[in-house]
Amino acid sequence: MHYSVSRVSWEFAAPLLKTVRERVFICEHRIPKRVEFDRNDRQAIHMLICDDNSQEPVATGRILPSGEIGRIAVIKEHRRQNLDELILRGLLKAARDLSLNAVYIHSPLEAVDYFIKNGFKPIGGVFMEAGLPKQQMNCPIDQIIGKRCYLSH
Repeated sequence: MHYSVSRVSWEFAAPLLKTVRERVFICEHRIPKRVEFDRNDRQAIHMLICDDNSQEPVATGRILPSGEIGRIAVIKEHRRQNLDELILRGLLKAARDLSLNAVYIHSPLEAVDYFIKNGFKPIGGVFMEAGLPKQQMNCPIDQIIGKRCYLSH
């Protein structure tokens, strides 16, 4: 399979980004729509991957100016293609363009050990986000380049 990876703005790509996030987070994970789409989407840098054959959007993620990585979503049928890595690489490049030295993610609790093994450190206590327990994990950008990434809301 061949894919196109693009850095996009919410203003121009919202329908495509919404398609992926609705399928993954709203349909699969039962995240309420009012929680999934927030005002941060307009200020975020988004990555979008489309299948070259079907031209359908299949993966997305975003980074906020604060360095928060999130909303990484890959359509179920494409999860074995390592598209999450492409999204993460694009978001890390965006972080560099924003002159950020570190990024953070709100990790599902089952992924905390994964992130620790990949250079992230837990910050603060467990908190609830979108009805799920999460742990904030921070990491300098240069420590996570090329690492596999865990799908995260």
